[in-house]
This record gives sequence, structure tokens and C-alpha cells, in this order.
Amino acid sequence: MAELITVEAPDDPRLHDYTGLTDVELRRRREPAEGLFIAEGEKVVRRALDSGYRMRSMLLTPKWADVMRDVVETAEAPVYVVSPAVAEQVTGYHVHRGALASMCRKPLPAADEVLRTARRVAVMESVNDHTNIGAIFRSAAALGMDAVLLSPDCADPLYRRSVKVSMGAVFAVPYARLDPWLDGLAAVRAAGFTLLALTPGEQATPLDEAAPHRTDRVALMLGAEGTGLTAKAMDASDLRVRIPMAHGVDSLNVGAAAAVAFYAVATGRPGS
Repeated sequence: MAELITVEAPDDPRLHDYTGLTDVELRRRREPAEGLFIAEGEKVVRRALDSGYRMRSMLLTPKWADVMRDVVETAEAPVYVVSPAVAEQVTGYHVHRGALASMCRKPLPAADEVLRTARRVAVMESVNDHTNIGAIFRSAAALGMDAVLLSPDCADPLYRRSVKVSMGAVFAVPYARLDPWLDGLAAVRAAGFTLLALTPGEQATPLDEAAPHRTDRVALMLGAEGTGLTAKAMDASDLRVRIPMAHGVDSLNVGAAAAVAFYAVATGRPGS
């Protein structure tokens, strides 16, 4: 069992991994550079460990030290126990879930490695909102997508907010970066995938008419909230598809649109 180490000073250097968690720009730069990410909440911490991520340390309030006792018993990293007040001073917010873990990142696989055994792939361009990234990964996991490919400017799936919104689903779906972007899309097609560009444009083919579930290998392309896919990305696709809508609604949040489209793309029902 790992030793529970009580820390009383918020500026203790042992808590460095957890400082300033609300400073998005700082954490976006710092976490990949230092090879770490933060898992927040009991379920997410457990799912990260179950997915083979190695723990650097854990930060718990006294209440959660008991809840996470089984994790503590097998931990091979230091476990720090702090008061809720100290946790807030360190992280910059009220840690109501009371359990944080600093985890080691894994090397990101190459896109061709991810595509080798995949049949249903989500491709995101410039999706830089962490909440949307998390929601899309959660839907991808739930609805049977095999992998996610990201443009170079997409947000980090392992950023704390993305991980939290996904409820740890980012650990379940393989992902890679397509860099360079347009050449990467060409490589996806060369791997045997049909590229479907999701757009609200009226000239696009309705998803049910496109029948993507009957296509052998499908890559569904999703653009950023508001702006959607760029013209170059659209031109790189094989077909533009849309979700038919009623009551004058012209578009959906990208997270909601992704869930609908993933269901249409999936073969049979989730889990089949």
C-alpha cells in the first residue's frame, strides 16, 4: 500500500503537477511538454488506470482517501492528502470530486497504425473546444466508432475538461493526429476509407440516403462549432452529407451532430 503523505502547504513542490489547473493556456502548453495529464474524479481515475496509464501521483482530500483505498493499496506512486482548502489553493478551484491523479501520457500512435484495423472513424478539423472534444469522444466510444483522427489544431483530448466530459471515454478510443492535414486526409482515402463531410448545407445528401452503414470503411468528417469544415476539407471529401432537421433548425451543436451521425455510420446497433 502506498504511503498517504499529508501535505499542508499549497506551495509544496510535490504538488507541482496540480498547480493552476484553471489556467487553460498554461496547462495546454505545460501538460504535453511534461508528459502528463490530469484525471479528475473517482470513475475517471479508475478508467485511466484500467486503460494502462501509469500514475505519477494522486491528490486526495481525506474523505476520498477512504473511497479510493483500493487504488491507494496498489498505487506505485505517491499519494498526497490535503484539506479541501489546500486543494482549492493549489488547483485554483473547489475540487468537489476530491480525487485527482497526475497520469503519464502514452506515445501517440501514427494515423496509419490507428487506421489499420478500423472501419468506422471520426475525423475532426479545428475542434478546439474541450467540452466538444470530450462529448464527441464519449459518443464515439458509446456508438462503436473505432478511432478518432484530429487535425493539428484540434484541442487536446487529454486536457482535464475533455477527459471529464468524456467520463474517461478518451481512454477507450484510439486516436492520432493527421499532420500535415490535407495530405493526411488523402492518406485516409488511400487506406480505403470513404470520406463523408458533415455539413448543414442544403445541397448535401441526407445521411439516410447516403446509407454510410453499408459502406465498408467510413471516415466521418466534423468541423469546428460555428464555422464547420473548411472549404479545402470539404473539397477533400468524397461526399457531403447532412442531418435532416425540422422546425426551421439549421444546425446542431457539433457534439450532438456527431452522436446522430455516429449512430447512422455504425453497423447495426452499438455493441454489435
